[in-house]
Amino acid sequence: MIWSLQAAADLTEKQFDQWSKLLEERAGICLSDQQRVFLQTQVSMRMRELGHTDYSQYYNRVVDGVSGMMEWSVLIDRLVVKETSFFRHKPSVESVRKHLQNRINNDTLDGAFEVWSVGCSSGEEPYSLSMVINDCFSLARRDPYYGVTATDISRAALTIARNGIYPQRKVEMLDPHVRQHYFTQLENGRYQIAPELKDRICFNHANVLNINEMPSAQLDVIFCQNLLIYFRRWLRHEIMNAFVERLKPGGILVVGLGEVVDWANPDVERVTKDEVQAYVRKAG
Repeated sequence: MIWSLQAAADLTEKQFDQWSKLLEERAGICLSDQQRVFLQTQVSMRMRELGHTDYSQYYNRVVDGVSGMMEWSVLIDRLVVKETSFFRHKPSVESVRKHLQNRINNDTLDGAFEVWSVGCSSGEEPYSLSMVINDCFSLARRDPYYGVTATDISRAALTIARNGIYPQRKVEMLDPHVRQHYFTQLENGRYQIAPELKDRICFNHANVLNINEMPSAQLDVIFCQNLLIYFRRWLRHEIMNAFVERLKPGGILVVGLGEVVDWANPDVERVTKDEVQAYVRKAG
């Protein structure tokens, strides 16, 4: 097809504004003008696959009823799936380990240790959290009584996460004992996550914009990194407040360092560590 060989036309100002508004309304993501090329590239690639030659024509397809929502789910995968890694920000993951160790040492662990990984992408984050949580229970010689709920807006990323199979480049940078304990090398050189971790994680499709419609289960840890930065400030604050409502007294909220500023909530206090941005829910 001649179309497939041609460079896509540039988005007009009106078209960019139209697509940006749709992305913000449905996913909360606020695009800057500097991200126009990224949006144009991803949308035009999908248009080529479908044989569309006009941005407005494709937009009308995306917003048209049930079939439009199905197409939107394909497109949003292209727009939000980001490269991630195991232990991406190690100090944040380690803050969860220390929190659980303190709870075990002080005998204040009441029931199951419940964690929510928000914006889990292809699974590296919740699996990393499960590794350190499992280590804590093992070190204390206690049964691993915990659960991790992991959510993301991308169905394609969740499929990878549920399979728990990763290429060598994702695993080779881990400490050898972590790799040996929690992975099995497959014949094709890829690595499979250990069943003891997979069995503790429930992967669900969810949009954090709809957090007020989600079950308000009380959690020990809410871990949300590299997600809120894409939202407007007022929306970040609204979501943070909703997170606090879902924390148990003494539970912690961990977000990306510097992702949320000028936010305060009377029910939490900031953990005094420069390398992490975390908050503890006050008792009572």
